Amino acid sequence: MRKTFPCASTDSLMSDELTVDSILGPGGSISRRLPHYEPRDQQLSMARRVAEALQRREHLVAEAGTGIGKSFAYLVPAILHATESQVIDQTMPKGIPPGEAQRSRPARVLISTHTISLQEQLVAKDIPLLNSVIPREFSAVLVKGRRNYLSLRRMERAIGKATSLLATDQQHDQLRAIRKWSAETSDGSLSSLPLKPDSLVWDEVASDTSNCLRKACPSHKDCFYFRARRRAMNSQLMIVNHAMLFSDIALRRQGVALLPDYDAVILDECHTIEAVAGDHLGIRLTSGQFDYLFDRLYNDRTQKGLLVEKDLKGLQLQVEQCRFAATNLFADVLDWWESSGRKNGRVEQAGIVDNPLSKPMEALAASLRRQADAQKNESDRKDFESAYDRMLALAGGLRQWLAQELERSVYWVERTGSRRGLDRVTLAASPIHVGETLRKELFQSEMIRSVVMTSATLATGTDDNFSFYRSRIGLSGGMSVRVGSPFDYQLQAKLVVVTDLPDPSRERQQFERAIPEQIKRFVTQSQGHAFVLFTSYDLLRRCADALVGWLAEQKLQLFSQAGKQNRTQLLESFRRNRRGVLFGTDSFWQGVDVPGEALTNVIITKLPFAVPDHPLLEARLDEIRSRGGNPFAEYQLPEAVIKFRQGFGRLIRTATDEGMVVVLDPRIHTKSYGRFFLESLPDLPIERVSSVPGKPVRGIRQ
Repeated sequence: MRKTFPCASTDSLMSDELTVDSILGPGGSISRRLPHYEPRDQQLSMARRVAEALQRREHLVAEAGTGIGKSFAYLVPAILHATESQVIDQTMPKGIPPGEAQRSRPARVLISTHTISLQEQLVAKDIPLLNSVIPREFSAVLVKGRRNYLSLRRMERAIGKATSLLATDQQHDQLRAIRKWSAETSDGSLSSLPLKPDSLVWDEVASDTSNCLRKACPSHKDCFYFRARRRAMNSQLMIVNHAMLFSDIALRRQGVALLPDYDAVILDECHTIEAVAGDHLGIRLTSGQFDYLFDRLYNDRTQKGLLVEKDLKGLQLQVEQCRFAATNLFADVLDWWESSGRKNGRVEQAGIVDNPLSKPMEALAASLRRQADAQKNESDRKDFESAYDRMLALAGGLRQWLAQELERSVYWVERTGSRRGLDRVTLAASPIHVGETLRKELFQSEMIRSVVMTSATLATGTDDNFSFYRSRIGLSGGMSVRVGSPFDYQLQAKLVVVTDLPDPSRERQQFERAIPEQIKRFVTQSQGHAFVLFTSYDLLRRCADALVGWLAEQKLQLFSQAGKQNRTQLLESFRRNRRGVLFGTDSFWQGVDVPGEALTNVIITKLPFAVPDHPLLEARLDEIRSRGGNPFAEYQLPEAVIKFRQGFGRLIRTATDEGMVVVLDPRIHTKSYGRFFLESLPDLPIERVSSVPGKPVRGIRQ
C-alpha cells in the first residue's frame, strides 16, 4: 500500500523553516488544522530529541508514556528528515549538478512496528493527517513480505494444473474465488483477500523469489509484487514490521537484501525486538515443513503433486525415501528427548541423533535440478527450481542444527500435537545474546545512520538511561529521553493489591485454588468490563472452566483465549459487549487498545516472571551466572517489571478513561523486590486489601 502526498502548501520551499515545533507546538500547523487539538509538552520533548538524533546521526532510546501521541513525535521529524532534500535542491546555487545535492541528503526512513494495528494506524490515519499540514511532497509505503502478494502467472498456472495439485472441492472453490478477486483487487495482497485460503492453495499462487520469471514473465508489467517494490524504491518512508526488518538484517549478513536501502530506522514497540531478532537470527525447523514440501512434490494419499503431473515415478520414489528418513529422524529426536532427562528439551551437544535425511534430500534436490534443466517450458523449469531451492534449504538447515553450527546459541526441541494426533516436532536455535549481532548489523551499520527506539515501557524503576534495555540489545552509547504520560492517574486510576493470598512461588496450588474467588470479587465490583491477565495458559483454562457457570448466572459474558476465537475476534467481541470479561495470556499484556467504558478493570493474577526452565531463558541465566552475576536481579526482575508495566498500561488509554488495576500476587506487597514493580508505575493511589473483604491488612514488609 502506498500513499503519495502532494505538497500541502504552494508556499516557496526556499522559505521553508519547518520544525517539529512549527507543526506540533502551540499555534502550529496541526493546531491550526484541528480546532480541538491540544499541544502536549511531552510529545514536543520527544519530537525534538528524535529530530536531534536524526540530524546528528546518533541513536536514541525514547520511552513515551501512554497518551503523548508518540507516533506523531517520531513521524514529524522522520518526514522532515526524509524530505530535507527538497529544501537543499531549492537552495543550491545554479550550476551545481543535482548529484551534489543528492549526496548530502538522507534518502529513506524505515519505520518498524510489532503489531499490524499500529501499521494500519500509521498508514490510514496519522500519515494522511501529517500530509495535510506539512508542505513537502513525500510518499509512504506499507511494505509486506513477497509471499503476501498474488502472482498472476502462478495463479493461471495453478488453475491449469488444479486437477493434479488440489485434493478437495474447497481448494478448487478457493482457487476460483482468488481468480475472480485478482481482477478486482488494486494491490493483490493477502490481507485484502475476502477469504482465508488453505495454505496449499495460497502457496501455489503466491509470489515466490525462486519461482519468478521477472521481466520474462508475461504478467511482469501488472505484477503486484514488483509494483509494490517500485513504490518502495521511490518512497521516503517505508512502514514494515519487526519480523521483516530482522529478516532483512539476516539476509544482508549473507550479501542479499529483502528491502531497499534505508538511512535511518525508527523502531516503535521496541520492547519486543530482542525476542523478534532472536527468532529471525536463529533456526526453526518443524517436521511439518518437511511433510509439506514432500507432499507438494508427491502426496501418496491423494496422488497429487508436481511429480504426479509429470509422471516422474523415480522421483516419487525418492520423495518416499525422504519421507521415511524424516519419520525416523524425528522419532529418534523424541526418543533422545525422553531418555535425556531434559524436560525442557534443551540440547547441549552436537549430533544427538544420526542424520539419515539431509543426504537423500540433497540427492532429490540434484534430481530436481536436472529436471529443471530439461524443461522446455520456462514455468515448468521454475517449478522445479523452486522445489530444488526449498529442498536444499531444509536439508542444510537440518545439518546446521544437528551440528550446532551457530556460535553462542542455545538449541532445543519442542513437541506439539497436530490435528491428526501425531507429534509435531520443532528443532529450534537462537542466539543467547542477540545484542552482539544487533550491535554489529544495526547500530554499527555503514548504511544506517541513526536508530530511534521507542516504547511506552522500557525503564525499570527510576533508570532514565534504560540500562537494562540497552544491555539486552547491545547498545552502549547514544541519546536517551523519557517522557511521562499526560494522563492524571491520581484521578483516573487506582491500584488494588491483595496482600495475603498464598505465595505463588512456595504455595502454588493453594494460590491457584484461591484465584477464582478473587476474580469473582473484583469482576463483580466492575460489573464486567474486565481483562484478567494470566501468565499460564493452563491456569487460564482452569479458571475459565471454574467460572463459566458463575459468569453466566451473573449475565457476564466470558471471552477466553482457551476458546475457539482468535485474538482479533476476542477483542472485537469484548469491545461490543457491555458486560464482558476477557481471560488472556501473553499477547493480551501488550499491544491491545480498548479505550472507554468497555475496559475499566484489569486483574493481574500473577507477577509476570518468565518460566526459568525455557531453554533460551535458562541459557541466558546460565550465562549471567557464569560471569558471577545475579540472574534474578539482572534479568528476571527487570523483564518482569517491564511486562508488568505493559499489563498495567491496558487500563488507561485516553484522558477520559477511569478504572482500577488489581494485583492478586501478594509478593508485590510481601517481598522486598515488590517496590520495583510499584516504583515503575505512574503516581496513583494504592489500596491494599485482604483476600477476605473487611479483614484488616497486615503490616507492610518492604
